[in-house]
Amino acid sequence: MNKFMMQQAQKLQAQLLKAQEELATLMVEASSGGGAVKVVMNGQQAIQSVKISPEVVNKEDVEMLEDLILTAVKEAQTLAQEAAAKKMGGLTGGLKIPGLM
Repeated sequence: MNKFMMQQAQKLQAQLLKAQEELATLMVEASSGGGAVKVVMNGQQAIQSVKISPEVVNKEDVEMLEDLILTAVKEAQTLAQEAAAKKMGGLTGGLKIPGLM
């Protein structure tokens, strides 16, 4: 590998590291049940918080609450993946690099 290629690889590595750090602080929010359940997730798909309105807590219908939580988590995950793909895609030229996205 020549010197220029090595410099380019190091520059890309630094940019990818910076982008990953930015994704850790980027927050997305998703909700379900008309806002009854809210999930906040960072750009690295780590859940930061879950908020549940007391009105949807019903011990007679736990399955509905589970579905609302699952729906909100899946939506937050989709938003986080889209944010990561947008941020990382510009650096990798659209290549999907395992472990980065």
